[in-house]
Amino acid sequence: MDIRYSANQKDFKRYTTEETRNEFLIENLYVANEVVAVYSHVDRMVTLGCMPTTETVSIDKGIDIWKNFGTSFFLERREIGIFNIGGSGKIKADGEEFSMGYKDCLYITKGTKEVLFSSDDASNPAKFYMVSAPAHKACKTTFIPIEKAAKKPLGAMETSNKRVINQFIHPDVLETCQLSMGMTVLDPGSVWNTMPSHTHERRMEIYMYFEIPENNVVFHMMGEGNETRHIVMQNEQAVISPSWSIHSGAGTSNYTFVWAMGGENQAFDDMDTIPTTELR
Repeated sequence: MDIRYSANQKDFKRYTTEETRNEFLIENLYVANEVVAVYSHVDRMVTLGCMPTTETVSIDKGIDIWKNFGTSFFLERREIGIFNIGGSGKIKADGEEFSMGYKDCLYITKGTKEVLFSSDDASNPAKFYMVSAPAHKACKTTFIPIEKAAKKPLGAMETSNKRVINQFIHPDVLETCQLSMGMTVLDPGSVWNTMPSHTHERRMEIYMYFEIPENNVVFHMMGEGNETRHIVMQNEQAVISPSWSIHSGAGTSNYTFVWAMGGENQAFDDMDTIPTTELR
């Protein structure tokens, strides 16, 4: 498991492009029959990817659970949100099986001992994207299909940011300890997300960009509002945003991204907005 430590915003101002990418960018999440995991010391969030093809894959495959978490199983003191961005597949959580279609979501509660992933068709495998946060109580494992997500239209074509925010793991949809996750879908012709930019001092956030057309990219803006940097994102890559960093993106085409937040609260509007004209 890859370990990332928390970057200080003063040090970040001196980072090179390579150092910025090494610290915050998560690449190659989907490897056949493996679990790819990145542990961030920013709010102790774990980002994972699993692409089962010819095998049923356990969530802890290749991970030394005791060494990395000091627990006997991965979700002993954690909760997790899972999206499928590939072909149809299945997740079995302590014996209960869930069929996962494209863009469906599953929340699995703290205390779940066994989580297994499989694909319905090895030639078109499921791609399970996951974010896990520490949890202090058990909630209810819940399947949320894309159709049941709370939909919040935002933006306009005139400002190139017409989009729909789909809230899945959100207080308006279900109870969790601290994890919030959703999916933002940009309309064709729109390229901007999360403008005006903002930070939220009490929470961190992780974006995973997908549905980026071939030969296109997203420029993910980060850093403090008065001294920004960017990371060029390819399809199906994720990026870690500490609480002191903005997290906005502009693509060379429309795209979709999954956002995940964890921290002190679950108030979706708890943010410190920075006027666009004050960005530097």
